[in-house]
Amino acid sequence: MIQSLDRLILCLGCFWIRFKKIKPVPKEGSFDPETGETGYFPMVLVQIPMCNEKEVYQTSIAAVCNLDWPKSKMLIQILDDSDDPTTQFLIKEEVHKWQQEGANIVYRHRVIRDGYKAGNLKSAMNCSYVKDYEFVAIFDADFQPTPDFLKRTVPHFKARWSFVNKDENLLTRLQNINLSFHFEVEQQVNSVFINFFGFNGTAAGGWLERTTVEDMDIAVRAHLHGWKFIFLNDVECQCELPESYEAYRKQQHRWHSGPMQLFRLCLPAIIKSKISIGKKFNLIFLFFLLRKLILPFYSFTLFCIILPMTMFIPEAELPAWVVCYIPATMSFLNILPAPKAFPFIVPYLLFENTMSVTKFNAMISGLFQLGSAYEWVVTKKSGRSSEGDLTSLVEKPKHQRGVSVPDLDEMKEEIRQQEQKVSRKKKHNRIYTKELALAFLLLTAAARSLLSAQGIHFYFLLFQGVSFLLVGLDLIGEQVE
Repeated sequence: MIQSLDRLILCLGCFWIRFKKIKPVPKEGSFDPETGETGYFPMVLVQIPMCNEKEVYQTSIAAVCNLDWPKSKMLIQILDDSDDPTTQFLIKEEVHKWQQEGANIVYRHRVIRDGYKAGNLKSAMNCSYVKDYEFVAIFDADFQPTPDFLKRTVPHFKARWSFVNKDENLLTRLQNINLSFHFEVEQQVNSVFINFFGFNGTAAGGWLERTTVEDMDIAVRAHLHGWKFIFLNDVECQCELPESYEAYRKQQHRWHSGPMQLFRLCLPAIIKSKISIGKKFNLIFLFFLLRKLILPFYSFTLFCIILPMTMFIPEAELPAWVVCYIPATMSFLNILPAPKAFPFIVPYLLFENTMSVTKFNAMISGLFQLGSAYEWVVTKKSGRSSEGDLTSLVEKPKHQRGVSVPDLDEMKEEIRQQEQKVSRKKKHNRIYTKELALAFLLLTAAARSLLSAQGIHFYFLLFQGVSFLLVGLDLIGEQVE
């Protein structure tokens, strides 16, 4: 009931924002003497942390080098944590190529690679020249921001303390501010734009290396210190979604283990903080416990364990409202803000229930500090940008701001060669024993349900069992090399 109420509140808030056409209004602009343009042009540091990202580094560097911003007021840091010498060389050469084209871009590689991405970003913030920049824009290695990204976001920061975040995950990682819940099967924005706590980290601690969700960590600490957040729903930035089940599984494990680590570490600080009781309740019970702990536990135990086991115990019977009505209501509320997602509701539910095994395991490991809690695997990228994506990078005239884009045909040829190399590598299907074991349980329970004429349970158990079988045999998405 609490879960459905939480979803209902989120949906009502989303519809209210759309009905009232509520949008953050940027402050009035100013005049930039260098370009003669009217606008708000503070000093901006753009960072791209990457690690062995040879499939996507070219498109991401090209995209940030073509951000429409005064060149003297923007510096691009390529923070390369690659341990592969060949990848290091390629990225360094790409940076050098853009430097010759006139881009204000630098290459940085750490000798001691501690703390994963948070350690990489923390190390970069220690550079002496960073103090000259008022804002920091951070993009993952597979991001392709549009040229007007800074112009559409930076003005909202004028005379404010703000944070703009939208993620490729189905729900933004800043769920604690109770914005809209998204169910969209398409590429989402995954960009973080931070006025970095005065850069010295005295306000909220800066980047910490204690969890695998460094952005959620810094956002929660900022929230506890009274910082305000702005959600720009119309600002988008293309990014890459995992193409194989193994990559998606590793990503989801990190995203569900990390919040439990963070909850355990942040709970004393949340209780002692000066924010209101309502905000503390929202953060502890709704954001962490309900959405990160109870939901995976509910999905896993009810649909994967309790329901199939009742088929073997004649005396046990689950009421229809537990099996059908509550899950159906929650699912409807989940996709209500995105009507285009309705055709995908059934496969989405089946796949999400299948993923509950991974999420439940990650949740337990993060909460109790088990071995896999601190596992960090960089999500495998394919770098398959469409021709339309590449064309968007060269829409801006080459002479503008002294920055040009490498020849489009050359980029397409390089991508084609990379895809050919990947296709020549032998791929295989992995076997996931937990999913297969549950597939056997669910299909057996489906057969038992059919024999006992429990039709409403039969169809669910059958399709859910098939879903587990497909995942267990690695027939979802692309196979791994």
